[in-house]
Amino acid sequence: MRPIKHAERGLTLFAGGVFNAIQTVNKYKPNPSFTPKWSDKPLLKSWQKTKPTLGFPRTTDSLCPKCVIEARESILSGKKDVTVLINEKVGEIKAQIIERDNQIWMIKDCPVHGHIEDMMAIDARFLTHIEKMFPGRDIDAHNDEKLHNHGSSTVKYGRGAVLTVDLTNRCNMMCDPCFMDANQVGFVHELSMDDIKEILDNAITIKPRRQMSVQFSGGEPSISPHFLEAIRYSRKVGYNSVQAATNGIEFAKSKEFCRQAAEAGLRYVYLQFDGIGNDANSHRQVGNLFDVKIRAINNLHEAGVEIVLVTTLVNGINNDQVGSIIRFALDNPKKIAFLSFQPVSFTGRDEEITEARRLQQRYTLSHLAHDVKSQVGITEPTRDWFPLSLMGAFADFADLVHGPQAEWGQVSCGCHPNCGVGTAVMVDKESKEMRPVPEFLNIPGLVTDMQKITDAARGKWMSNIMMGLALLKHYNPYKSPSQFTLYELFKKFDKSFGLTGKDYGKVSGDRSTTDIEKRRADRWNFLFIAGMWFQDLFNYDFRRTEMCIIPYGTQEGEISFCAYNTGIGWRNIIENMHQNATVAKWYQEHGRHEIFAGGKEVEMADKSHNLILNQMDLARPNKPQMDGPKTAHEEAVMMRKLYQEMVLKTQQLDTKEADKPVQIKGLSRRKEEPAEAVAV
Repeated sequence: MRPIKHAERGLTLFAGGVFNAIQTVNKYKPNPSFTPKWSDKPLLKSWQKTKPTLGFPRTTDSLCPKCVIEARESILSGKKDVTVLINEKVGEIKAQIIERDNQIWMIKDCPVHGHIEDMMAIDARFLTHIEKMFPGRDIDAHNDEKLHNHGSSTVKYGRGAVLTVDLTNRCNMMCDPCFMDANQVGFVHELSMDDIKEILDNAITIKPRRQMSVQFSGGEPSISPHFLEAIRYSRKVGYNSVQAATNGIEFAKSKEFCRQAAEAGLRYVYLQFDGIGNDANSHRQVGNLFDVKIRAINNLHEAGVEIVLVTTLVNGINNDQVGSIIRFALDNPKKIAFLSFQPVSFTGRDEEITEARRLQQRYTLSHLAHDVKSQVGITEPTRDWFPLSLMGAFADFADLVHGPQAEWGQVSCGCHPNCGVGTAVMVDKESKEMRPVPEFLNIPGLVTDMQKITDAARGKWMSNIMMGLALLKHYNPYKSPSQFTLYELFKKFDKSFGLTGKDYGKVSGDRSTTDIEKRRADRWNFLFIAGMWFQDLFNYDFRRTEMCIIPYGTQEGEISFCAYNTGIGWRNIIENMHQNATVAKWYQEHGRHEIFAGGKEVEMADKSHNLILNQMDLARPNKPQMDGPKTAHEEAVMMRKLYQEMVLKTQQLDTKEADKPVQIKGLSRRKEEPAEAVAV
């Protein structure tokens, strides 16, 4: 062991004593909270933060899946006005969240449609641990009446972390699952540049003034004609982190397109990434999709864009890929710094999923924590995982240090503890040595002491000194990576929150390639592993909706992610209200965009890459097996066969007919207009 580790250990013990001594005085007569420029309300002390009812059993407000679909169809057909969603509690029923056999379940009963059950966790201890760590809600949203007015679905708390803006509902793929039912609703909804500007301008009028990040999504945002201009405008009006949620096809095909996006100000790409190897991505129905992902990563990194891998996890389909993807990130630490695992949400194409497939394919955040341990051998589910909202305590401290004159509040992940979880691994980019951060940094203890510092509100430099002592107090150098030092710990913290004003490379709209290289020169990769579980109608909880940190910016205001894509289905309603044209008319005026499906491959001029791939993971030795239909498409084919066999008493469909893409009925389709089949 390096001698410096012994010196650091002595320093941490000394710092802990000093912190505790100062805190005995510091806790008395805390300074009042100031009201920053970005809010009309003062910063909250930790004891002023409210919490929803947590623990088990508890009662909450939920939805009946069938009542919601019926109500939505009534609105779309014109039988009811959309204002019913604002003035009435459409489809709402009570739900019980209970512990049963060390699992957590949501159970509810509709007087019309009967009993519904769905699993929320395979390990009750895990979810209990996560809820116990919840630090409380963020500041109430205010000055927001024009944008937050959606009845029971209204966002009520916090500043949010990411504003999501769908540029188009067109996509160059046809995936199962797809929460927005892209390409199959019979019409095109695509924002004009004026629409985009209005949504972005409106977002920064809300107090607390937030949305430091904006994510362009779709459909596939890169096929919007306004993609690059939307990025430029976002940077212009103050969003310091512009992101794109993408399947990566356009970025894989063209280095020049990657360069243009980076120059426009694209900072992050949230890249759909379902596993290692083409077999692990085969359910997306693109023949060489993994090759596309690898090439996109190469092109984007070369252009200066950072990559977040986003994986939709479906039990029995790709749940074996948790370990493979983490190993891929650990093997390529210079290019991958963030993993976002998203347990499947049965909505969009899967909204009317059969109960049998839903229970087979259900995957929860507790599944994720246990799979990381079993497949990678790191982290303990009830020790090393925390609610994403715990990051709110760090944002509170940074808000204090940045002072009352700051123009923007810090990004604050103040979501419900059932929404998202996270852990982190520190990776040496040179040697690939790694250690889970909770092994050498006592996160619960650090957060508790950080809240004490924030509550005392002693000013920037005193608070920074106390924070430094707190970091020392809770750091164990014996368990950190061999080359990791206290200096690196302080630098990581300062780099993340900009506490001292030191230049680590700008992230603002005027950043240069030099700034990008300066930030990347850091030897240490803080690999964050997150799980974000979006709701569907079977596990819907309004306590989660009202605390949403990733609202959609739309032509009808800002709406919770889950209320937009699931819930009552605001997406279907708003896109219908503001549709540009039927698919047939759009194709006549604009031509067909290319769609990759049915095994079609993406042509790439250059397929080379310099990423490290694990041969065992490419072989996929633990591929899960699942009986019966695996997708909405397969269910539809099966039902068509049964209909012909049992009702029409005709011969079975031949193989060629059965493999044809099925036009799934979009709930938002206008009844007077027939659905247009999508060519693939």
